[in-house]
Order: sequence, then C-alpha cells, then structure tokens
Amino acid sequence: MTPEQLSAAIRAALVSAVDAGDLTVDVPAAVRVERPRNRDHGDWSTNVALQLAKGAGTSPRALATTLAARVEGMPGVRSVDVAGPGFLNITLDAASAGELARSVVEAGPAYGHGTSERGRVVNLEFISANPTGPIHIGHTRWAALGDAMRRLLAATGAQVAAEYYINDSGAQMEKFGASVLARAAGGEPPEDGYPGEYVADRAAEVLEQRPDLLDLDPAEALVVARDLGYAAQLAAIRRTLDGFGVHFDVWFSERSLHATGAVEEAVARLREQGHVFDAEGAVWLRTTDFGDDKDRVLIRADGQPTYFAADAAYYLSKKDRGFDEKVYLLGADHHGYINRLKAIAAAAGDDPEHSIEVKIGQLIDIAGRRMGKRLGNAIYLDELLEWIGSDAVRYSLARYPADSPLSLDGEELRKRTNDNPVFYVQYAHARTANVARLAAEDGVLRADGFDASLLSDPTEAALLAVLGDFPRVVSQSAHLLEPHRVARYLEELAGRFHKWYDTCRVRPTSSEEAVTDLHRSRLWLNDATRQVLANGLDLLGVGAPERM
Repeated sequence: MTPEQLSAAIRAALVSAVDAGDLTVDVPAAVRVERPRNRDHGDWSTNVALQLAKGAGTSPRALATTLAARVEGMPGVRSVDVAGPGFLNITLDAASAGELARSVVEAGPAYGHGTSERGRVVNLEFISANPTGPIHIGHTRWAALGDAMRRLLAATGAQVAAEYYINDSGAQMEKFGASVLARAAGGEPPEDGYPGEYVADRAAEVLEQRPDLLDLDPAEALVVARDLGYAAQLAAIRRTLDGFGVHFDVWFSERSLHATGAVEEAVARLREQGHVFDAEGAVWLRTTDFGDDKDRVLIRADGQPTYFAADAAYYLSKKDRGFDEKVYLLGADHHGYINRLKAIAAAAGDDPEHSIEVKIGQLIDIAGRRMGKRLGNAIYLDELLEWIGSDAVRYSLARYPADSPLSLDGEELRKRTNDNPVFYVQYAHARTANVARLAAEDGVLRADGFDASLLSDPTEAALLAVLGDFPRVVSQSAHLLEPHRVARYLEELAGRFHKWYDTCRVRPTSSEEAVTDLHRSRLWLNDATRQVLANGLDLLGVGAPERM
C-alpha cells in the first residue's frame, strides 16, 4: 500500500462515516499522511481528526476514535491507534507494506514524480552573472540549487522555464572591454579593470577573429574588444555550465531591453498605472507606496535609464511572456533588491506575495578564501570540476539551505568515506547495483516470484517506510523550492538501506541453500531502493554510479 492509497482509504472511511450518519463534516479532497518520527508509533500517521473536529462539532479524539474503527478493518491495515489529542497512527500488515517495493520498481523513473505543482507557471532566473569572467564558486551555488529547483518543479507538474539574464550592458562591460584591449596590446588591465588570467585568453580569441584590432581607431577598437570579448566569454560560460549539467531554456540579454525600447515602454506602462512621477529633472517610481525604503529613479536627469529601469522592463517582459510566478535567485549582496523588485510587481498591478519570490544565497568560501573576479583570486567552476568533480560539487551545494553561509573543504569532498555525504549516498546506489548483479549470478530473479508478506524484518519495515515517503519529500521540496530536503532524505534512505543490507540476505548463503521467494522478494526491495536513490540523485543533477 502506497501513502497515496492509504490517504484514499482514510478519505473513503470518512465518507463512509458521513454516509452512515456517524459524522457530520465536509470531507476534504485529500487526507495527508506522514511518516511518524518514532517508528514505534506505526508506519504512517494523520492529523485529519484534529483538522476536522471543530467543523464536526466534536473533540478530535472522539472523531479519531470513530475514524479508527473504520480504518482498522480495511484490507492491508494491521492496527490503528489514537494518540495524543487525536492523531491516528497506522501500522500496515507486512504484505501491504511490502507491496510498495513492487510499486516502486514498476513505476521506475516516474516514482516520486506527481502533479502537486500542476498549474504553476514559473520563470526561474538564476546565476545571471556578468559576462565579464568565468563562473566562480559563488555563482556555482546558484547553478546547483537553481537547476535542482527546476528539476523539482518539472517533476511535480509545474511549467517552468530556467532563464539566464545576461548583464551585458553598463559600466562593467566597458571595463571588461578595456581589460581585453589592454591584454591584446600586451599591457596590463586598467586599475579598475579585470586582472584575471582568463582575460588574456579572451584577448587572444579576439585577436584571432580581428587581427587588425590594434590598428583600429581606439574608440572602435574598444567596442570591438568589448563585443567580441563578451561573445567569447559568454560562450565559455555556456561550455562550463554544460559540463556542470546545467541548461537554460532562455538566455535573455539586458542589451535587448534598451535596443528594443522596452525600457521606455516599461516606464510609460508604470506611469499609466499612476506610480511614476517627475522630480528634480528625473523620472521616479514611487516604490515607497509598496514597502520600499525610498523611491527609485528610473530615468536620470541626464536622460539615461538606471539599472532599476532595466529591472522594471525585465519584470514586465516576464509578465508579458505569460509567467505568473517569477523567481529570482540572487547573491548575498542583493538583499536591497527584495523590496524594490516586489514594488515593481505591485506597481505593475500584480500581487507581489504571489507573482514574485526573491531568494538570497549566502556567501560561500573554500579553504577560507572569498571570491572575486575583479580581484583575480576567484576559484572558478572549471577548476572545481577538475579538482572535486561535478557530482560532489552539486550534491554538497544542494544539501544546504540557500540562506545558510557555507564553507567547503575540497579535500574532504574528494574522500571516498562514509563521512562524505555524496559518497555515502552514491555508494548505497552502487551497492544496490552490485547486489542485483550477484543475485542474478546466483539465479535470484525478480520475475520468478514476489511475496510481499515475507518482507517482515524490522529493518525491512523501516526501509519500506522511508521509500514510501519519497513522493511527499519531492512534493514538499518543489513547493518550498528547497532541494536540500531531497539530499537529506537520500542520506536517511542510504542509512536505512545499509542497516537492512547488514541484516537481510538477498542471495543464498551457500550453494546448498535453495533460492526461495524470500530471496526474490528482497531483491524487489533492493531494486526499489536502487530506483529511489537514482530518482533522488537525478533531481539534484547528480549521477547514480553502478560501481564504485
């Protein structure tokens, strides 16, 4: 029995009680069941009696007792206990619990996926680093988390587009162009430029395309160096992200907002909404009406649009493209953007509590070093992949909430020990694959039989309970945009599997021992665990190795 089936059974019991006149209550569309923290409290628990008691005009315990009598008689349920103020703790019989192993294997890669987020149309913008240098460790955190969020939303039925906003306009691009041109001429970048070694690589690429670069008029040479250097750097960013398994549906250029007149159009639209005013020769958005600490300039007195004006145009672009929800994943230095972005949404006539969500990622360092492209001391993603590997980097970044500061020890992440979480989980998957290989050599085959009632060892009941919780974890992680819940779940699952493996044999202990349905049924459970580990790792963009 899966948690979904148990939920439907409890709801059916409620409907039966109402039809019989034992209860007068509006039956909810779904009943939530959860795995108790204490395994002594049963396989599953529900607080539906506490939720419905007031509407039913009775106490939670009385309602729970009425409901327990009906649930306890259902096929597959061994016992039901009323606990505390009105919780129902439900224990399944071994056969019913064990059937989950077959359900998981038969569902395959789809197990854990669902429709809980169906109807959401989400624009998920992350990384969006200036194309003035390689992706470094700070950007990498959002690359890992953002892509995992995208995978979770897609797995739960949401319509989601991953978007990279290319900050290819403004003063930093001019400084980058000047740095590339200086390197092309064999000199040092300007004092406020970019000194990283990668700039010399971009300069060489520019010279390969334009051997005449240094013969051009200085102003023209600067434009050529900027634009060709930018194109080369953006291509390098794409290659790096491809190697990290991160792909974007949309690459949106900030320049396009200015080139198409979208910025001017945005100001006009916001003025029509009544939130734009003129003062001191500039054009302002009255963001203080929506909780910002001060009003924001859209167009300076010299007629030049601000970054904020481009932000407004970009938000309206997302709105016009049909995205009901816009999620921004921003760096630790962007706390001040939250209120102003929400103010743009409100000024555009949207509900900022629904239409926009801004998540701030905290700082990350490795071996105590802070990152900075312009300081030339950044640790780049390409270097991390060569040093640590994609799986270890992605998993390690995904297993912590975005709002927690994070320090990584690269050498620890390389260790093949159980103290390394990614190794611990991947090793569990590799062990399930090895069990299946060796079982096949001994003639233990799933196709030859399955008796769910034989999966009665306490370690099997505990493992099955964790497997059954996977869909709930995925749904909750997607709804909250918190991939770390999946990572921590996988670590718990790996722990339960290792304990089961140490206790229960899938293969005969000797050539004299006959293969029985117990062996085959345990192989189903082994393979169910393998499938859930693989599905969970895939949601994090991490590989599931067959051998380690």
